[in-house]
Amino acid sequence: MTTTREPKIPGPDHPITIEPTGVRVVARAGGQIVADTTRALTLREANYPPVQYIPLDDVDQSMLTSSATQTYCPYKGDASYYGIALPGGGLTDAVWSYREPYDFVAAIAGHVAFYTDQVDIQVGA
Repeated sequence: MTTTREPKIPGPDHPITIEPTGVRVVARAGGQIVADTTRALTLREANYPPVQYIPLDDVDQSMLTSSATQTYCPYKGDASYYGIALPGGGLTDAVWSYREPYDFVAAIAGHVAFYTDQVDIQVGA
């Protein structure tokens, strides 16, 4: 039996907004810069902390390692994950991306986000 996923539409009970961050955003892992951009987007969703989505073009992709992990968000779609390669070891599933996000969050296509418990994100760096 196959289940069809019906996207949920953001609304008053679960708002989602996406806006240009407007300042420099730097992501560091293990003291190394993983991403540096002035083109980040801030996604605000319901009562969750704001998330910085950084264009993949502004990420040091040589540091990213593919992961088989995938998750699903009914508001954004299927997420794929990456690890971060660092000298002396790496971080597992520290980065995620919605490669084909649902239409109402389409702006985050081509962007990645970082778990802030693993990667230091400086906004206005």
